[in-house]
Amino acid sequence: MAEENQTEGSKRMADSNNIFIGGKPFMNYVTGVVMQFTTKNAPEVIVKARGKFISRAVDVAEVASKRFLTGQVKVNNINIDSEEFKNKEGRDVRVSTIEISLGKL
Repeated sequence: MAEENQTEGSKRMADSNNIFIGGKPFMNYVTGVVMQFTTKNAPEVIVKARGKFISRAVDVAEVASKRFLTGQVKVNNINIDSEEFKNKEGRDVRVSTIEISLGKL
């Protein structure tokens, strides 16, 4: 049953226009953003990251919009926030988050 939920969640994520930045190679994320705009004809793509990956999210958005999609895409909005949760040791931890919204011109 848990496998079914994971598959449903993966399908929903694949259908959405969100790119979650993590530890994969940098160009994988840039390619993902470009593909959303070109092949899926998405009107908006949101690049999301937490913690140490925030700088990579900014770089992905900049490279995608200024090198690969020059004159086609602009930054619509940037949202910053933080999430608070308990780590494995039970201590309260706060992690910064960012969402960069890219839209077609």
